[in-house]
Amino acid sequence: MKKLVILFVAAIVFTGCKNDAKTEKDTHSTGLENDKTAQQNDGLKTLVGQFIYYADAAVLQTRNDIYGVVINDKMHELNKMAESYKNDPTDYVTVQVRGTLIPKPEGEEGWPFRIDIKEIDNVKKYESKENDVIKLGDSQTE
Repeated sequence: MKKLVILFVAAIVFTGCKNDAKTEKDTHSTGLENDKTAQQNDGLKTLVGQFIYYADAAVLQTRNDIYGVVINDKMHELNKMAESYKNDPTDYVTVQVRGTLIPKPEGEEGWPFRIDIKEIDNVKKYESKENDVIKLGDSQTE
């Protein structure tokens, strides 16, 4: 009977210690709301994808979605940065931008959301893993 009581007390102690460690870890916080950084709390969304601006239309294609880009000074700044990475005006560049997502107005054509770019984090040459561009008129025959 004494062995059963000691085993029961030992089980309670081990269970109690496990919960105490978990509680201590949960109370450790950075002091920010929901442990988010200041950058995450500013309401801007970070998107990484392929950007193109051609004939007064700007598009950002991410892995999962396509966004229209609001044409403003920041978009023109991004396009100017992208020019050095393009061989042709229709080439994509890979960008990382932060901005506000805006739903498409009713009755307008286009993608469901637009991005109003507020910050440009990164611009680099688009590296395609496959030849996904077909060019007409440049064929060479031997």
